[in-house]
Amino acid sequence: MDVDMILLECEEHMTKAVDYLKHELRGIRTGRASTAMIEFVKVDAYGSPTDLKNIAALSVPEPTQILIKPFDPSTMTDIIKGIERADLGLNPRPEGKQIRVPVPSLSGERRKQLAGQVKTVGEAAKVAIRNARRDANKNIDQAEKDKSTGLGEDAAKGLKHDVQELTKKYEGLVDSLVEQKTKEITEV
Repeated sequence: MDVDMILLECEEHMTKAVDYLKHELRGIRTGRASTAMIEFVKVDAYGSPTDLKNIAALSVPEPTQILIKPFDPSTMTDIIKGIERADLGLNPRPEGKQIRVPVPSLSGERRKQLAGQVKTVGEAAKVAIRNARRDANKNIDQAEKDKSTGLGEDAAKGLKHDVQELTKKYEGLVDSLVEQKTKEITEV
């Protein structure tokens, strides 16, 4: 494997891990209402599970509620069932051709649970980053053994140092994202 490709692939995997973390953190609720809490709730509409955001317009008219306006009013009951089935602790209420979802404030215990969930998701991202580092180091060792690459011992050490620096950078990014989300959750 080409030496430049090893670093490029490693950074690509680490970037994907951070992107996935960001996606997961959007769905974890904080003290305020956010459409991200329910965007990806699966609704059995038209015979197949569909993301809520694809069959309804979502908005936050107030900090404590989400408003859902289905594109097709016949899907309202399916949307309500989908939200209830998602077990988010939300109680959707039909209101004419739209659905209001009041978002109750979080209790202290629930905030601690959510903060723990954020840390768990952050740790999973760090594991993915470390796996990318391990794979890159294996590829560097392989390239060093393969004399046709022309990669010497000193160059391999330099590459491993670069991989470690990438790891530190991305782990720091994960730490800051987790810290920021935890702060949002614990803010009353």
